[in-house]
Amino acid sequence: MSRNKSSIKIVIVLLLLVLVNYISSNYSERFDLTKDKRYTLSDETVSLVKSIDAPLQIKVYLQGEFPAEFKRIQIETNQFLEELNALNDLVRFRFIDPLSNTKALIEKGIQPSRLTVQEGGKVSEAVIFPWAIINYKDKEENVSLLVNSPAPSQEQQLQNSIENLEYEFASAIHKVIEEKTKKIAILKGNGQPEDIYQYSFLKKVGEYYRLAEFTLDSVENQPVNTLNDLLQYDLSIITKPSESFSEKEKFALDQYIMQGGKTLWLLDNVYAELDSLMLTGKSLAFNRELNLTDMLFQYGIRINYNVTKDLYSSTIRLASGNTGNQVQYQDFLWHYYPLIFSDNAHPITKNIDPVLLKFPSSIDTLRNDLKKTVLLSSSPMAKIIGTPSNIALNEIAAEPDKNSFKDANTIFGVLLEGDFSSAYGSRIMPFEYDQYKSKGAYNKMIVISDGDVALNEILRGEPLPIDKDKWTSQRYGNADLLLNSVHFLLDDSGLMNLRSKSVQLQFLDKEKAYEERSYWQLMNLLVPLILLFGFGWVFNFLRKKRLG
Repeated sequence: MSRNKSSIKIVIVLLLLVLVNYISSNYSERFDLTKDKRYTLSDETVSLVKSIDAPLQIKVYLQGEFPAEFKRIQIETNQFLEELNALNDLVRFRFIDPLSNTKALIEKGIQPSRLTVQEGGKVSEAVIFPWAIINYKDKEENVSLLVNSPAPSQEQQLQNSIENLEYEFASAIHKVIEEKTKKIAILKGNGQPEDIYQYSFLKKVGEYYRLAEFTLDSVENQPVNTLNDLLQYDLSIITKPSESFSEKEKFALDQYIMQGGKTLWLLDNVYAELDSLMLTGKSLAFNRELNLTDMLFQYGIRINYNVTKDLYSSTIRLASGNTGNQVQYQDFLWHYYPLIFSDNAHPITKNIDPVLLKFPSSIDTLRNDLKKTVLLSSSPMAKIIGTPSNIALNEIAAEPDKNSFKDANTIFGVLLEGDFSSAYGSRIMPFEYDQYKSKGAYNKMIVISDGDVALNEILRGEPLPIDKDKWTSQRYGNADLLLNSVHFLLDDSGLMNLRSKSVQLQFLDKEKAYEERSYWQLMNLLVPLILLFGFGWVFNFLRKKRLG
């Protein structure tokens, strides 16, 4: 009888184990107990990952020996990818030691990062490859895991990188699994720069969207057809036009905006070029009449006719003398080239490198019903100079009067959002249009008062990356700014909002740890010995008491 009861208990236990195993295999639940919900995926990411219908392989090059603090990126990346795998088991990942094949990685465009490591009071340098590669069907995409934007400390850089982790992976996955559907018109016909000067920017944008040149001046002969053709595009990019817009062209753009078309304006209201200065040593900065003032005024902004100097600026390279037969060059601060450090948390500008502007004009925002977000602004040490005015290279030799740099936080870039009103609401239309709208539905527009922000330099006839200086190889955030701007304007899925994610990591105070290392070493040695001795004494005491 007792044997039967034992057999029944064993069977019950086995059945319970099978049931628990079945439930755990089919009905798993994960809980994020972190204060900042670091491991909670956004609805956009969840929807994206669940749409994957074929194996998606992710190789993460964070295996092997590297600084201890960078283990945080490894741990956070692993945790994040586990969350993706839990959503869809077609997402598969593995960690790889990059040192096994560094040459192949560099050929794929994956560059190593050099890090300063402080251990045991000593400072050394380490090289890591903080990258991942995503493969899906016949597509491949590199994912940067380390943000290169300026940060006050390495710890802050790590935190910025972890904040950006979900966006970087989600954006890359979206890129490889989605077909290009959005269309962008690159407007021509108003003296825009040659294609080679826009090559770097357009190449990056073309990786995500379908691009096509659109000649706006055809509106003069076929206004309605031209406007209808323009309406087939989701976004129009207007880069540094040098010739004025006709009323028909403006009306076409106005109605394009009223019908829901997005616009990215990169405008120079003043003619001021370094090339002219290099020839004669001085040049006249004068107004460039684009005939857009009234139109932009209706939308709530005004680009002024001036240029801005900023004490926080980039450099230009000039010949400084000769050594033998060799010309010597030196880099000088050029205050007409402001460096813009963004401190806002907007998804377009968060965690990007400083943006380089060249002879930018100030922007005024005007009161209307549109929401206006300042994306780019000067430092507290800026100075607005009205035009026309003379600019001379010898200004670099003069010590700037800091007391005259009082135009703090001068605006250079603005995002407009809301229901736009037509600039032709109370004016005669330049041509008849049956679908005319005096007020549009919700729309977005970005205006930057510098056309050079999107132009790359040329070296030996080849275009350089837009974010790289030809002479100093200094990196800037121009490419990220523009690509983020395009993404934000065209983002229907909400992925750009992931760039606003914030986390708070707790890091070890290295200096304090080094100062107190002897104390903690002693404690780690003595405490186990004391506990062992105490346990032995209690054991002996109880044993003697029991035995008498």
